[in-house]
Amino acid sequence: MSDNIESVTTMVEKKNVLIYPIILHPEDKGYSVEIPDVAGGIWTQGEDMKDAVIMAEDAIGIALADQNEFPEPSELTDIESKTDEIKILVTVDIEEYRRNNPKTIRKNVTVPEYLVKLGKENGINFSQVLTEALKNKLDI
Repeated sequence: MSDNIESVTTMVEKKNVLIYPIILHPEDKGYSVEIPDVAGGIWTQGEDMKDAVIMAEDAIGIALADQNEFPEPSELTDIESKTDEIKILVTVDIEEYRRNNPKTIRKNVTVPEYLVKLGKENGINFSQVLTEALKNKLDI
């Protein structure tokens, strides 16, 4: 593992932090951003360097939020670039991304009648309880 990836990995020793190299391509205004290791290579853009990095993190989150297996990142030193292009590593906490950008679906479930009655009497939000139980069960 390269020194750059090791130092970033040490900084973010979380369970679901993804680290990917990106290439910032200078444009007349801002940057186009190449993310070679995600979804066969994806692109985004930003008005300045900070915006470009934020957009790259978001693009990675969007592409991988519904996945449980993630592509292996390339070594930064293995990425080819031109002289004016900038190669950097970005991190995405995929669990945090999922929490901040939830996509919900309706799911019918079957529970004992007495629990439904007790839950209603106690003002229980069944969707919230099921979500919390699933996160607990899945250790996320």
